[in-house]
Amino acid sequence: MQRKLTDTMRKSFVLLCVLATICACQSGPVQVKEATTEAILIDASLDGIQDEAYLAQLAPVKADLEREMNVQIGYAPEELWVRAPECPMLNWATDALWDAAKGVYDGRVDIAIVNMGGMRCSWPAGPVTRGNVFELMPFDNRLVVLTLKGEDILALCESFAQYGGQGVAGMRVKIVDSRVADVQIGGKALDSKALYTVATSDYLSGGADHMDALSRYTDYWNSDLLIRDLYMEQVQKQDTIRAAVDGRMTIL
Repeated sequence: MQRKLTDTMRKSFVLLCVLATICACQSGPVQVKEATTEAILIDASLDGIQDEAYLAQLAPVKADLEREMNVQIGYAPEELWVRAPECPMLNWATDALWDAAKGVYDGRVDIAIVNMGGMRCSWPAGPVTRGNVFELMPFDNRLVVLTLKGEDILALCESFAQYGGQGVAGMRVKIVDSRVADVQIGGKALDSKALYTVATSDYLSGGADHMDALSRYTDYWNSDLLIRDLYMEQVQKQDTIRAAVDGRMTIL
């Protein structure tokens, strides 16, 4: 056993010496002389390559999930469509978040903000299912309430002017020629020196989607509640889902 171990060590030493000699002979850094790539198209043509045993194991889980997602929790008499700068789907989502925030936050909630980019689908007229809500909000974003200075609310509205609007509730914003012409909160003109509370998502609170002003909060409250779950509750609470364009975000 000792002899075999010694032979192995001797061979390893020789190999290391050879490698060291090769490396020492290099006149400079190793350079790639040639590289080739191949594009492999991933589309429906690969559907025939399936693990049937895996699919069989997955089938019961898939069936259970589909049953859960297809449960009706509300009804929309008309389509809630998505379009900038204002639309029924965005208005409903912002109003729903605002209402939910007022139910869990121990204090006044002046406005709510939702980003247009977060509207991942429209809802057709007819039953609203759990799956519809998951499609609208597939992310695990949480409700937060921020305290912002009026001057930062104005800066936020200026970003709306530059990027085509966002979802608002509790306020009305008028933009003319890419400039903020008027901002009303609770039916009163925005006071740049006042403090306002803003219901929004933890994602946007970091200044995402060009909303840098949201990150300049003076106070931050995290509900630790998923916005998706709050939307579920709002749909069930309302039962009949209605929303319309009402001029809260006007861009001329």
